[in-house]
Amino acid sequence: MFEQEGSLCAQHCLNNLLQGEYFSPVELSSIAHQLDEEERMRMAEGGITSEDYRTFLQQQPSGNMDDSGFFSIQVISNALKVWGLDLILFNSPEYQRLRIDPINERSFICNYKEHWFTVRKLGKQWFNLNSLLTGPELISDTYLALFLAQLQQEGYSIFVVKGDLPDCEADQLLQMIRVQQMHRPKLIGEELAQLKDQRIQKTDLERVLEANDGPGMLDEDEDLQKALALSRHEIDMEDEEADLRRAIQLSMQGSSRNVSQDTPQTSGTNLSSEELRKRREAYFEKQQQQQQQQQQQRQQQVDLPGPVSQPCERPTTSSGALGSDLGDAMSEEDMLQVAMSMSLETIRNNLETEGEK
Repeated sequence: MFEQEGSLCAQHCLNNLLQGEYFSPVELSSIAHQLDEEERMRMAEGGITSEDYRTFLQQQPSGNMDDSGFFSIQVISNALKVWGLDLILFNSPEYQRLRIDPINERSFICNYKEHWFTVRKLGKQWFNLNSLLTGPELISDTYLALFLAQLQQEGYSIFVVKGDLPDCEADQLLQMIRVQQMHRPKLIGEELAQLKDQRIQKTDLERVLEANDGPGMLDEDEDLQKALALSRHEIDMEDEEADLRRAIQLSMQGSSRNVSQDTPQTSGTNLSSEELRKRREAYFEKQQQQQQQQQQQRQQQVDLPGPVSQPCERPTTSSGALGSDLGDAMSEEDMLQVAMSMSLETIRNNLETEGEK
């Protein structure tokens, strides 16, 4: 179906009738000019100096077309004669005497003022092919006569198209199937107005949402996200520190199990640097005493005279060095390394002592 473009409704009416782009505005204009020339020649037969002829020339350039794209019924009738088609006025006495039921016809052309449109049968169903509609409108057989009568009451002139219309694909397809139309097509202007109203409503809604959820709300959401991320980061840091302190404590507890029961035990996970330093000093003092006792026992067994040997040098991880260099400045990671070394050294000393016994 060909929709309305400008005021070329006569062209759309013919092409919708024939179901193809058979006529252009140029071709219809040519027919209109030809009709104008024929009319001028007929008027000149009465004399070019006659009053009727001068009045005819003073009229608009053409009585069969205008600048808006309107074409007269004479142009449409002459265009259809190319296809062997004729037009008969629907309410003329000549046609009414035939008493033909409208559903037995093939098509109608309707005109009101400067608007033309086609009503045609495709397959076994009737369709209103008005170019002002967004699509074809299905018309039932029982409603066709009422539809035509309503058009006549509104002032439309209705013409019956007589003759064989050219074959078209739509007619062949609808000979095999019937269509159902759930919603009537809207007028083009009505649809455009509805779309405009929808756009206005959408714009108003966006403005309301922007006013309620403006930049301030967006900034608050961003601040909330940043605060949550910072809180999670701080929790992760606290968890890492707690794990490190717990590892140090477990290491120190493992070492202290192998020394005397007099070594103070500290439970919990919150050991300070001073408590660790004191624990290491007590551990190394105890280690010194054990080494001195072991040396004295070995001398007594072999009955060797002489002074008791001097105490062996403290390991490089002695309490003095730790107290002065590492007690306060040592990081918790270094403390953990020292604690692990202490634990391994204690195990080795205990194994040596058991082997000598």
